[in-house]
Amino acid sequence: MEVLHWFVDLGASVMLPILIFIFALILGTKPKKAFYSGLTVGIGFVGLNLVIALLTTSLGQAAKAMVDNFGFDLHTLDVGWPAAAAISYGTVLGSLAIPIGLGLNSVLLALGLTKTLNIDIWNYWHCAFTGALVYALTNDFALGLFTIAVHVLVIFLLGDLMASDMESYFGFKKMTFPHAASAPSYLFAKPLNWLFDKIPGFNKLEANPDTIQKRFGLFGDSTVIGVMLGIVIGVLAGYDVKETLQLAMKTGAVMLLMPKMVALLMEGLNPISEAAGQMIKKRFPKRNVYIGMDSALCVGHPAVLSASLLLIPITLFLAVILPGNKVLPFGDLAAIPFLVCLMVPVFKGNIVRTVVAGTIYLAVGLYIATWIAPLFTETAIKSGFDMGNNISISALIDGALWTTALFVGLGKIASWYGIGMIGIIASGGLVYMNKIKKN
Repeated sequence: MEVLHWFVDLGASVMLPILIFIFALILGTKPKKAFYSGLTVGIGFVGLNLVIALLTTSLGQAAKAMVDNFGFDLHTLDVGWPAAAAISYGTVLGSLAIPIGLGLNSVLLALGLTKTLNIDIWNYWHCAFTGALVYALTNDFALGLFTIAVHVLVIFLLGDLMASDMESYFGFKKMTFPHAASAPSYLFAKPLNWLFDKIPGFNKLEANPDTIQKRFGLFGDSTVIGVMLGIVIGVLAGYDVKETLQLAMKTGAVMLLMPKMVALLMEGLNPISEAAGQMIKKRFPKRNVYIGMDSALCVGHPAVLSASLLLIPITLFLAVILPGNKVLPFGDLAAIPFLVCLMVPVFKGNIVRTVVAGTIYLAVGLYIATWIAPLFTETAIKSGFDMGNNISISALIDGALWTTALFVGLGKIASWYGIGMIGIIASGGLVYMNKIKKN
């Protein structure tokens, strides 16, 4: 367990390159090429984290200034996903999420019950999060472990469901995203897209990045849109001209640099994806297997970034006007791209649809985050998390997800039976997708 803790604490930018190097060797890639691929992915993650940190720092401060400027009174602080991940992996139960995830993935692949070969093991912390909450709720360690296992089944089902849409829209060959923070929005977007198609006028509205740039020229460019949104947020935050312009340049820089960092990640991942595809084709000629990756690969897409920047002030506005909401969005404002990125392929890049759907998703999410806050706070204290001066904390990732509400709600109402029901549905879905439907 100490070795596992040490390895997890290395973080995704170190842990993932090591795993990719080992995985590439197993797939038969030459050591030199495997080493370079792992190194490139690690550097890509460092670059991506730097860009996200730029966004987090600049928009986080602007959001706080906006709240102070308008005198909003929200008592539960969104501490952000890094804190949620630390809380999740900060217990013995949480540390077992990775072995459980790896074990279940191996069994499901061997039985032909999933198309997803997940190498994004760092993000099993999301499953550890729900397990920790259910454990804090019931004081049943075994039920906490069972919750982690069932959550793993759910993300593999979602990974299988979305695989073809991800490949056709983003162009990532043989990749899917069983990322527990992002995947739930994909399922949420499916019925909304059907509804949007039924609304006269709205169903004819085209608003993807190419259409917007063609129609508005310079002002339709994603980088310019980022600059303009930075100016709007700066004005709402009460910044002076200097601070507003600095914020605008930072948001514009994020829009330009994020896709380049994702491209660097893809440069390192492509050889691995190709080798995995060849191995699967050789050993299992009738099997269609996708590599499970972090949804960070999607957040640099212009449609994702444009919609996400629009959703940041909208989320703050929702936090203020929604009756009963107690959560102040802060730490995860810059992580909104992760919450909505997998909606974009469902809407074929339509920014208007993504913003409307994202607004509904985040409005519901704020209520979930408010509801979960006492349990989140209790779990944080038990794990030794430094609360600072805060008496109540929550997070948009993963505190605002419908999957979190589902696990905690059924765990509270029906304990083993409730979590077991989710497991039966997820298992049935995997059987249907991979044994009955078979495509």
